[in-house]
Amino acid sequence: MKVYEAMAAGFVAEGATDVFGMMGDANMHWMNALARRGTRLYEVRHEGAGLSMAHGFARASGQPGIVTTTSGPGTAQLATSMVVASRARIPLVAFCGETTLGDESAVQYLDQRRFAAAIECGFLQVTKADSAQDVVQRAFYQARTESRPIMISAPFDVQLQDFEDDAPYVPSTDLLRIPKLLPHPAQIEQARDIIESSKRVVIIAGRGARNAQAGEQILALQRQTGALLATTLQAKNWLCAESEYHVGISGLFGSKLAMELLQEADCVVAVGASLNHYTIESGYLFPEAQYIQIDIAPNRVMGNGQVADCYIQADAITALDALTATLADRGVEMEGFHTPDVHRRLTAPLIDPAEYRSQPGLLDPREAIAVIDAELPGEIGLVLGSGHQTDFGTMLFQRSRDVTSNYGMFGAIGQAPLLTIGAVVANGGRPTFVVEGDASFLMHLSEFETACRYGLPVLVVVMNDEGLGAEYHKAKAKGLDPELAVIPTPELGTVATALGGGGATVRNVDELRRALAEYVANPRPTVIDVRITRDVLSVPYRRIQYGEDV
Repeated sequence: MKVYEAMAAGFVAEGATDVFGMMGDANMHWMNALARRGTRLYEVRHEGAGLSMAHGFARASGQPGIVTTTSGPGTAQLATSMVVASRARIPLVAFCGETTLGDESAVQYLDQRRFAAAIECGFLQVTKADSAQDVVQRAFYQARTESRPIMISAPFDVQLQDFEDDAPYVPSTDLLRIPKLLPHPAQIEQARDIIESSKRVVIIAGRGARNAQAGEQILALQRQTGALLATTLQAKNWLCAESEYHVGISGLFGSKLAMELLQEADCVVAVGASLNHYTIESGYLFPEAQYIQIDIAPNRVMGNGQVADCYIQADAITALDALTATLADRGVEMEGFHTPDVHRRLTAPLIDPAEYRSQPGLLDPREAIAVIDAELPGEIGLVLGSGHQTDFGTMLFQRSRDVTSNYGMFGAIGQAPLLTIGAVVANGGRPTFVVEGDASFLMHLSEFETACRYGLPVLVVVMNDEGLGAEYHKAKAKGLDPELAVIPTPELGTVATALGGGGATVRNVDELRRALAEYVANPRPTVIDVRITRDVLSVPYRRIQYGEDV
């Protein structure tokens, strides 16, 4: 057996069902060995795009995503997407071929160790044949336990050496012994006392709580305390169908009503949420509140530069069960926010349709989001991009569905459609739609062809204002020339059709409804180019750029 075969066997033992990347001289033997072992290989048009697909796969599956590149320039293409994955704390393993060990004169030579450090990625190198499977095991162990990307750098000459170790491969999962973190009784008592002395409790559920599947426990605490339930952006719309007192996102992307209600809180219970400055508006959103934070991390510094009044390092389910039990022992049953007036306010429409401002041939982006949310069934998942035009969807999608957001991860545009492709693969081909801006989508247009080639039912909704929307509105606010950020685009529906998928360019509500209905009836790779007006400024930009109280 050759080293590349031994490494491929190790990847398969680690659960490598799907691998994204591009073939080159330095990884083709390994890819062939994977294919012979039944792994599905997704050939992409750009290595960085393959990494982002692996990122989306990891998010959707809960397992490490896998990307592969050849040496030198292939590896260098990973830069932006690797930083995004690292900042998002995504477990990934990148198999990167390398030129002959020690040959710095090779045309494709790259100091991959230094490069990995620069792009915030862990690094392991295969320097001798008998360590090959140990390196694979260590890479997956670190990716899983540290929740971060790890690069395996495999010199081509070492890959072709003989591997003579006949011992069975031990997957990293066999080494994992992660017991549930039990809460300290004193911390539970402290949290109970804070809640018992409070009148208006808010629970903020984050991605950690959703990953821990702690929804039932969160709802039980909400009923007991009369709490408002809010989420972080990364847990958007989670549990909204199960609670009549769900206020949506806390922080920058929250509604005006959410801002008003959350400011009344005198106690905030955060579950699996870091409480960064976006979520708590650097502390201004909860001026009178005491904070209780439940998380598995040893400690957290909140977005206001402080630590919680009561920090409980524990598994979310265990900690919440203990907290609700001790509150029940004290007979705590609070009305809190659960009043007819609050319920009435929460069930009112977020936006009066009379406010819509469409133009001939251009939709109001808020109306477009309302139509999309109504027409696409709740079982179709959603991925949100970043930038001004996707702010509308980030705030206004209301239907209960799985939601993933790329916002705030290195501020890199163009990632969301790639995450969506990976998520569709992880979910066995389940239809999923992504909302992205025109400049963001065009950045990796070639990967729509990848979705077409593999028949992946990705729906890309392009909120097209024919420009760099964020820069257009920022320039306008700063007294600069916004027209410099205007970039005309072709009919993207026609482009999508040419690449082998479905497509439509829509300029009014009826056309949008027809295009959505066609996708629902026949899910396949599709682009809907929604032409929108630039005359509507998103709420976050109105707050940040103009200081409006909206």
